[in-house]
Amino acid sequence: MDPPNDLVQDIVRVHFSDGPIVAVAIHDGHAVRPEIAERLLISEADRLREEDSFTSRWTRIASTQVVGLRSRFEVDLNRLRKDAVYRTPEDAWGLHVWKQPLEPDIVDRSLAIYDAFYSFMFELLSEIKRRHGAFFVYDLHSYNHHREGPASAFAEILENPQINICTGGMDLDRCEGVVSCFERAMKEFDFPGGPLDVRRNVRFRATRFSRWVHENFPGSGVSLGIEVKKFYMNEWTGEVDDEIVTAIGRALESTVAPIKHALKQARSVPSQQRPPEQDVL
Repeated sequence: MDPPNDLVQDIVRVHFSDGPIVAVAIHDGHAVRPEIAERLLISEADRLREEDSFTSRWTRIASTQVVGLRSRFEVDLNRLRKDAVYRTPEDAWGLHVWKQPLEPDIVDRSLAIYDAFYSFMFELLSEIKRRHGAFFVYDLHSYNHHREGPASAFAEILENPQINICTGGMDLDRCEGVVSCFERAMKEFDFPGGPLDVRRNVRFRATRFSRWVHENFPGSGVSLGIEVKKFYMNEWTGEVDDEIVTAIGRALESTVAPIKHALKQARSVPSQQRPPEQDVL
């Protein structure tokens, strides 16, 4: 496969190696171009708190790795194109992002980044499909559970699993075997302090990127949105527990072999059209 062009290299860091397993961390990035930086009202600390720091470390489990370099506050690659540039506080968890409304040409340049990313991902996944017939994508994200302030209570455990599996937009007739083996391996992993709390569609039902994969590769691609609660770090200081981050990576790694096996079986089940479900991001 040809190397990414200059624009794509400025958007994502890519490691391509032959194999059917891909890991993507599109919200790990923090960079913004200068014209965005000078218009931001939101503080750097608030930006970092809402970005998915450290998710890039978990992409190492896959033969092909794609890590986002740009902040979601420049352009959010995990939303529909029309919503990819935050305009109002309601778009960004109540945060005031901009000093003043963005000029249309600045929005257009941000959306050009969005378009370049998805064009590249279509090319990349098409090549993997050509080589292997079927492929699996770890769509890696993290989410906040201590949003109200450093002295506030943590969010309810019942509504915030450590690992939230998103199956919205997925054809489970074809993909259930792959999803089940991921879920089982994560639950069975010998995690420090006890088994991981792994549940489906509790805090989130779908990620936009995984939905896009299933829309564009309906008979061959399986992309699983994986939302990891930020129990591995202090959301307000940024301090991270390296032991826990490493253990999460090992838990994810334990799913690779069973997923490869299940992936071969997934192609034998005809894909069926599913009604759309609402993304919860």
